[in-house]
Amino acid sequence: MTDPLTPVLTANWGDEQAWKLASYERRGGYQGMRAALRMTPPEVISLVKDSGLRGRGGAGFPTGMKWSFVPQDNPNPKYLVVNSDESEPGTCKDMPLLLASPHTLVEGIVIASYAIGVSHAFIYCRGEVLHVIRRLQQAVREAYAAGYAGSNILGSGFDLEITVHAGAGAYICGEETALLDSLEGRRGQPRLRPPFPAVAGLYACPTVINNVESIASVPAIVKNGSEWFKQMGTEKSNGMTIYSLSGHVARPGQFEAPLGVTLRTLLELSGGIRAGHQLKFWTPGGSSTPILTDEHLDLSLDYEGMAGAGTMLGTKALQIFDETTSVVRTTLRWVEFYKHESCGKCTPCREGTWWLVQLLHRFEAGTAVDGDVDKLLDVCDNIGGKSFCALADGAVACVTSAVRHFRTEFEAGYSTPAWELFPYRESALFEVREREGAGV
Repeated sequence: MTDPLTPVLTANWGDEQAWKLASYERRGGYQGMRAALRMTPPEVISLVKDSGLRGRGGAGFPTGMKWSFVPQDNPNPKYLVVNSDESEPGTCKDMPLLLASPHTLVEGIVIASYAIGVSHAFIYCRGEVLHVIRRLQQAVREAYAAGYAGSNILGSGFDLEITVHAGAGAYICGEETALLDSLEGRRGQPRLRPPFPAVAGLYACPTVINNVESIASVPAIVKNGSEWFKQMGTEKSNGMTIYSLSGHVARPGQFEAPLGVTLRTLLELSGGIRAGHQLKFWTPGGSSTPILTDEHLDLSLDYEGMAGAGTMLGTKALQIFDETTSVVRTTLRWVEFYKHESCGKCTPCREGTWWLVQLLHRFEAGTAVDGDVDKLLDVCDNIGGKSFCALADGAVACVTSAVRHFRTEFEAGYSTPAWELFPYRESALFEVREREGAGV
């Protein structure tokens, strides 16, 4: 088959010491920044708009449009915050990017800050990934030493301070307003909007919040042009992106391809489902996106294709599960995560996720009673769309989609434990010890 991969962000990952400034510059690093500094800020914003770059953090909002929302007549300072608090179950694209090539992000930050009129940018990174934080800090130090950050960057008169901030490790801080509260030193909890961050964000000042991959895509766009970027992807979902494959695949990993590639193609590139097994279900964008089945192998993995199937592209976290996997057990593990990570601010999420876990435990143990499936869906209906942020919506999405595709498997929980129907050791990727009475 023709190789559909389009290595742009991942092109230098295999280089020796790719994270070093010298290695990055050998690949043409910071040439996009030099080109941007020769343009006016509105011209940079227009270029990014024309490229059709959409946010790679999950929502898919046009990046250039988000930049243009910042009111330039506001006398307060303007801030850029890069969300690198990657923690969606199954997602693994931003951390490998930062580990392999942090200067790609730093260059994108300088360009974006110049375009928006920002003099101080923050990188909010998940606190547990200490090795990534150290790589980022080193890259920022190298950028300062080379004159790519700090005062009067390359004699342009543009000043920019870059701060790497280690977050406290809560999933909720991936939500942009909770991230801002955490960055300000408060407990990470979503804010009620409006006002939106573009008007009153960090320290009540105009703020742009972008995902790592979104900002890291900017240098290549500025360097190669918007038409080059639009040659990849689909009509409405332009460019390339990083897909993360994990689970029951022969060769899991990151695959950078044009938006619109199919899971069938990515599975072929990754060696297919593990030997002797077949696909049962998968997530297109992490556990907070409604699951799909083997019927959806040829759908376009882009924003419109996923929306047409009743799900979302999300973070392109393709978790692959074969026929040995219990949907009930998987859904329970996901909802246990959301219950644990709920910030507790709003009642539907705080109480609802707790009740979902209790019900799912019954299905797993085979002690559910007739009508519990409908009760499960009723609890979901009382959670979804009724909370401050999308955490509760994600918890509901994985449950409702699992019931929609595998209702009979949940109904089997009226009499038979999930570990009897699907012995957990059969689906494990690694050797495990069996727990008495309940598998793994």
